Amino acid sequence: MRDFFLGESSPGLIDWTTMPTYNTIMAIAAGAGLVALVLFVRDLLTHRAEDPVSTDGWSLTFGVLGLILSLLGLHMSLTWPLAAGGFAFDNVIFGETSLGFGVLMLALALHLARRGDLLAGSAAPLAELARTARPLGIFIIGLGLALLAIMAAGMAYQLFAAPPQEPISGAFAEWPVVEATFMSLLFGLVGAGAVLAPSALRGLGRAARSAADADADSALVVPGLAKVVGVLWLVTGVVFVLFGAMNFYTHIGLIVNTM
Repeated sequence: MRDFFLGESSPGLIDWTTMPTYNTIMAIAAGAGLVALVLFVRDLLTHRAEDPVSTDGWSLTFGVLGLILSLLGLHMSLTWPLAAGGFAFDNVIFGETSLGFGVLMLALALHLARRGDLLAGSAAPLAELARTARPLGIFIIGLGLALLAIMAAGMAYQLFAAPPQEPISGAFAEWPVVEATFMSLLFGLVGAGAVLAPSALRGLGRAARSAADADADSALVVPGLAKVVGVLWLVTGVVFVLFGAMNFYTHIGLIVNTM
């Protein structure tokens, strides 16, 4: 039980001066971004003239999260800091996906900062957002396919397994398939949501426009595909936030055990 919470001690195993590791804050930011997207769309669904969406608040949210992921993702993608410790593939898995997601959130933050008032004043803000985001659908689907490819690679090569020196996660070092399956499925579920997201947003936009064109008592019916994407991103987002928070403990323990 002691090794489960503290990990094995192997002083000098890793030279941390050559391998800066910051995928902890990246996991929290990515998870928070997924949850924020779902809540933002929910806000647009319940938008009313007497209770308009706070586009300033959402612009700040996506700007903060997008900046963290863009900066760290760009640095990891260009410098490959995890290669020194034998984890070169992690630079691709965490760095490039974080960069793509971060830039998308920065773009959304900029759009809300510039056009937020017009969006909030629209009778069908979801329809306006869907029309604006339509050209980005190709890139979003591409990112989703990349995440599905990461899931396949994680399962095939049993990636993501923590060493025994890492607390909690390292307890499963003898069974690398456990963490490989968990993390691979996590990436794959986010990817599935991304592949479906452009179609889901178009469907939401059409439903929002139809509801706005109908009488005032017409309720907006959320398409089933949009519900699926919302559940996928909400659940995986929460898991990423919790897992990233836990990794602040486990990664600190790994550093203490191996420095």
